[in-house]
Amino acid sequence: MTTQIILNLPDEVYKKAEHFAQLTNRAVGDILTQAIALSLSPVSPQSTSIDSKETPSIVSLSDEEVIALTELQMEPEQDQRLSELLYNQQAGTLADTEHSELWTLMQVYQEKLLLKAQALREAVQRGLREPLDA
Repeated sequence: MTTQIILNLPDEVYKKAEHFAQLTNRAVGDILTQAIALSLSPVSPQSTSIDSKETPSIVSLSDEEVIALTELQMEPEQDQRLSELLYNQQAGTLADTEHSELWTLMQVYQEKLLLKAQALREAVQRGLREPLDA
């Protein structure tokens, strides 16, 4: 199943996709579809500690599961690698091949941070934790 959308891209992004499509003898649409799919691949229910095919609503979780999510962090190896890549980016020494790895790890970090924030809100609403500003 596919869904058709209309998307406005910056000229520079389109030109890069078009160039890559020409190099690989593929359609620009296929290149963009693959790029989007790859960039969103870490954003999945499997990247959380909850064993479920679908991400359950935070509200439906037990108190113990909510508390566990309030302490959610990246795996130590991922965190270390993200730090290295961010350092390299800041220093201007990030290799071309490391850009996608940095992007992926940033998405994992952001996904976990969002899930943690949602769990913190739910924990406060349930009275399991004090508000952070208290």
